[in-house]
Amino acid sequence: MKDVERAVYHTVAAALYSERERERERLEAEEPPRPEPERLPVVVGVDGPAAALEAARWAAREAGRLGLPLRLTHASDLPPFNPKAHTPIPPSYEEALVQSGHEWLREAADRVAAEAPGVAVDWDVRVGGTVEVLVEESAAARMLVVGSRGLGGFRRMLVGSVAVAVAAHARCPVVVVRAEEVAEQAEDIVVGVDGSSLSAAALAFAFEEAAARGARLVAVRAWRDPSADDLWAGLVLRDDIAAIEAGERRGLRREIASWREKYPAVEVDERLVHADRPAEALLDAAGNAQLIVVGSHGRGAVVGAVLGSTGQRLLHTARCPVAIVRP
Repeated sequence: MKDVERAVYHTVAAALYSERERERERLEAEEPPRPEPERLPVVVGVDGPAAALEAARWAAREAGRLGLPLRLTHASDLPPFNPKAHTPIPPSYEEALVQSGHEWLREAADRVAAEAPGVAVDWDVRVGGTVEVLVEESAAARMLVVGSRGLGGFRRMLVGSVAVAVAAHARCPVVVVRAEEVAEQAEDIVVGVDGSSLSAAALAFAFEEAAARGARLVAVRAWRDPSADDLWAGLVLRDDIAAIEAGERRGLRREIASWREKYPAVEVDERLVHADRPAEALLDAAGNAQLIVVGSHGRGAVVGAVLGSTGQRLLHTARCPVAIVRP
């Protein structure tokens, strides 16, 4: 009798489950389509010098590839003011800085119009610190593009310090562009892969870029054997090293597999590199790169901890634009 009761129970339960599933499918079919996500602009910081203007041209081409609007932003960074001083900064000084910013933006807009005539462009001059303004702009940006160095808001800082600070604190991917080193004929997108959430975010960005550009993607995973450390010297056997390398190779393939399926048209070159420093492996792979992509540790107060040694090394030495992507 219990078997009969059990069978009846399962039959009724299955019928109820099927009815709930049909009702759920009916309700989903009647739901209005989800609206398209907001078309966030590509934002670029402009302050006049060659690096910033090249960054604007690079950003214009990127906006054109992605079908997005472009926003040019200039920060008029006033000098530090002593609150104990009796004489305030004259209004004419601030007005002159703002006017200079408008002139730089007009020049950048002319460059952009020639580079990508179909891209919608707007611009704005804001009074404030360069890093603070650009980080605020990044909250509503698809990506933020900056030159590697500049004047204007950059003038009281070490070369490249604004680019490094913005890359560490921005709320969207940041691309740092060097004026003299953009290789238009380069073919590859190089991305660092290490199995972490950082490289997952970098892979998503890199595959999208490669698909938009019709570029080859070079995925680089650097590894080092424990015998390189004095503590383990002489204790790691050759077979152990081979097993470690095989495991690293499997990890690389596993991490790339789902992205290959999502972007079947993107050619992928997987490279497992024996190297002490990931930055050197990425730089070696970037001989024909138009962009290097790496992950960051998110946002934080300590730039070095956020970017890590790899990100900082690439920003200072890479001969092509570098994208810093946070999870």
